[in-house]
Amino acid sequence: MKTNRSEDKPIESTDDSTSQKFYHGTKASLKLGDLIEPGFSSNYGKKKKASYIYLTATLDAATWGAELALGEGPGRIYIVEPTGPIEDDPNLTDKKFPGNPTKSYRSRDPLRVTGEVTDWQGHSPDQLKTMKEHLERLKQLGIEAIED
Repeated sequence: MKTNRSEDKPIESTDDSTSQKFYHGTKASLKLGDLIEPGFSSNYGKKKKASYIYLTATLDAATWGAELALGEGPGRIYIVEPTGPIEDDPNLTDKKFPGNPTKSYRSRDPLRVTGEVTDWQGHSPDQLKTMKEHLERLKQLGIEAIED
């Protein structure tokens, strides 16, 4: 069930049958209506200021975002709606997964928080350890995970 953590009440989805549901994984504590904007330090690579904000149409990709995000506190997965155009995330689609099976996107425009997924399951400790080790190897090789 999707609930608003601050009120613990079910929330209405803003989606209808013709619209796509999008997620954003983070450790930031946000409220309904908040905007998630580019311009903050990236969670990946050299942690430079991000030119884009990232979103996904899969809960699994959002889970990775929540688990790997920097910061204090628990990972969170928000349901978001783009306020402007979105494009395929070239960091994943062209380099790793041709055709965008991860349904990963990015935008230069803010994302509006319309809900929060509170009952998501994280990856296993082994999967999380393997992913963190992989990201550390890339860092040691000087390979940026995010290219803006």
